[in-house]
Amino acid sequence: MKKYEQLYEGKAKKVFATEDEDFLIVAYKDDATALDGQKKGTIKGKGAINNQMSNHLMKLLEEKGIKTHYIKELSERETLVKKVRIFPLEVIVRNVAAGSFSKRYGVAEGAVLNSATIEFSYKNDELHDPLLNTSHALALGLATKEEIEEIESMAFEINAILKDYFIKLHVKLIDFKLEFGKTAEGEIVLADEISPDTCRFWDANTNKKLDKDRFRRDMGNVEEAYTEMMKRVIGVAE
Repeated sequence: MKKYEQLYEGKAKKVFATEDEDFLIVAYKDDATALDGQKKGTIKGKGAINNQMSNHLMKLLEEKGIKTHYIKELSERETLVKKVRIFPLEVIVRNVAAGSFSKRYGVAEGAVLNSATIEFSYKNDELHDPLLNTSHALALGLATKEEIEEIESMAFEINAILKDYFIKLHVKLIDFKLEFGKTAEGEIVLADEISPDTCRFWDANTNKKLDKDRFRRDMGNVEEAYTEMMKRVIGVAE
């Protein structure tokens, strides 16, 4: 599949048109941002790790019946995906209190929640991705009631699959961000990525952080954490 003009460049990826209007090529970068874009840097090898790890997990979810945008890995940093209309909703699923959830509600980081919970934020950089509820999403026309219900159902199902998968790798899935899109045929699919950029991963035995929090919080050993997750998920170091 030939790569044509660049359509978009985000914080972590570039998106290119292809010879088929229904397909896009996503190229992952080593650029890293945190704290609402206030902190910027580079995590060496991150793009290749995130691309390959995300593809591995997308294929796992497909096997479990979750529809995704994934089509084919083209190289260590590039993937062919279905063109979708992304819902302007970031979907955050939480199993354990951490990050902004702990600060917002005064819950100690690491406290296991009584049940998995879901949050929505409005995907809008200018507004700093504010939290919103279902009523807000409906009022703003971001999605229909039926679409939100399907997205919630898919998100909780994805959580159950991934929690079970990661604990077998001795990793706790603390929380993670998902994005969903709609194909030309009207099917809702999982899009974006599943990686140490978008998930909080803690070692199940030591609670060592194996994700982007090491970059956010200046904890050091950032590349090593990403590489460790790559080893556990795919079995090889990048």
